[in-house]
Amino acid sequence: MDLFETISADIKSAMLARDKVRLEALRGIKKEFLEAKSAPGAGGELSDEAALKILTKMAKQRRESAAIYTEQNRPELAEAELAEAAVIDQYLPAKLSPEELTARLTEIIAQVGATSPADMGRVMGVASKALTGMADGKDISAKVKELLAK
Repeated sequence: MDLFETISADIKSAMLARDKVRLEALRGIKKEFLEAKSAPGAGGELSDEAALKILTKMAKQRRESAAIYTEQNRPELAEAELAEAAVIDQYLPAKLSPEELTARLTEIIAQVGATSPADMGRVMGVASKALTGMADGKDISAKVKELLAK
């Protein structure tokens, strides 16, 4: 069962459980998935890789919104955003620890044959695809810069 079907099934179970927060988050996810499926050039298909990118983006947006609400002294809105982010996180792969990230990036650098900071673009292209949902893009970029500078 792919991610789209899993989300659809979980919407039904959230409705039966009358879990409003989970239901709202799942409906938001499904809306984004349907928009991606019907986008020009998508051909009505949504790969799990594309779905993970969408989920990562949605979780990041929720956290950023929560931070803004916290700054504006709106804890009830921040709490709602963080609750939705927690639901979205359940569908993302486990985050890599800094040590695991370093190990995976070292493998990717060796695989690509990168030797200097000039090769960063090639490494980032492979790393972004391989580590989708497992690490933040800023963390990947910073670690790649650090590793290539050695």
